[in-house]
Amino acid sequence: MPTAPVSYSVDAIFTPFTIGGARIKNRFAMAPMTRNFSPDGIPGPEVAEYYARRARHGVGLVITEGTVVDHPGSSHSTSVPHLYGEKALAGWAEVVQRVHAEDGKIFAQLWHVGLDPLAGEALGPGTALIGPSGLVAPGRQITEPMTQRQIDDVVAAFAKAAADAARLGFDGVELHGGHGYLIDQFFWEGTNQRTDSYGGGVAARTRFAVEIIEAVRAEVGPDFPVVLRFSQWKTADFTVKLATDPQELEAFLAPLTDAGITAFHCSTRRFWTPEFDGSDLTLAGWTKKLTGKPVITVGSVGLDSDYVTMFAEGTGAGTESIAGVIERLERGEFDVVAVGRALLADAEWVAKVRDGRLRELTPFSPQSLATLA
Repeated sequence: MPTAPVSYSVDAIFTPFTIGGARIKNRFAMAPMTRNFSPDGIPGPEVAEYYARRARHGVGLVITEGTVVDHPGSSHSTSVPHLYGEKALAGWAEVVQRVHAEDGKIFAQLWHVGLDPLAGEALGPGTALIGPSGLVAPGRQITEPMTQRQIDDVVAAFAKAAADAARLGFDGVELHGGHGYLIDQFFWEGTNQRTDSYGGGVAARTRFAVEIIEAVRAEVGPDFPVVLRFSQWKTADFTVKLATDPQELEAFLAPLTDAGITAFHCSTRRFWTPEFDGSDLTLAGWTKKLTGKPVITVGSVGLDSDYVTMFAEGTGAGTESIAGVIERLERGEFDVVAVGRALLADAEWVAKVRDGRLRELTPFSPQSLATLA
């Protein structure tokens, strides 16, 4: 735990910011984290309290865990929340009400796992598994490529989920386009070997996401925030890069921007790591520079090590990274910072940072994943 006094101002990170039609009270977001505490896909009162507790203690924007859309195979777990069905939607309405009562904003993350590399092969052929080319990883095909009908059905499922989210009072939606899940499986050439208009170069591989964005935008209108979360890395390979240089990143981002994305959520293992040789700009920094859109950064904020090595190397409060967040925010590299595991360990993390109570921060440990505290 830190013993030195705070030597930097936190004022910049506690200024309001607007994403589309949503004005958040500070620059802190709760990162989406799968929790598996929604039996039969229904978020209950304990889930509502879990999110409300973070808003109560200062989180400006709550981004929900991945909520799956109404399509076969969208989830391989019975405890991941749905964003469809009467009971699940009623549960989310309660979550939204509770977060709003605590002066927080809340976005629903919309998700389809596709050929989840962590589960696909175990489930095997013949189950409700879909992917652009049937590849769970490069060279590992376990099912047939998606048909046009399947593509159209998934696009429609995302649009319906977004419409329901807006109707329930969510302040925005985030499309999960990272980490090797379905949208990202179209982005990555390792899992997208299609020879039709959904495959090809980095810009062509955005077509599936572009159709989702356009369908969502048609349902929610021009001002409702629609965020895209994307990552270079995949759960099947942490070293993968969709874009190997700024020019390729620009080619990837341009169609998504033109389709109507409000903001980008740049998922990295370490938010401070430069993305390309010859520049100290991070993925978030490059994304903001190339698109001019608001950008959310994420990646081991508040941890002493990144989220993977944390499990092998121990725990910590990671207060040094807070200074780095503020420095990069002040120079305009990103607009909002998403905090993940640090907020699991300490629901009051944002309030303690605001008040300079760094000595009181509860360090993250893997045991924090076991509860909705």
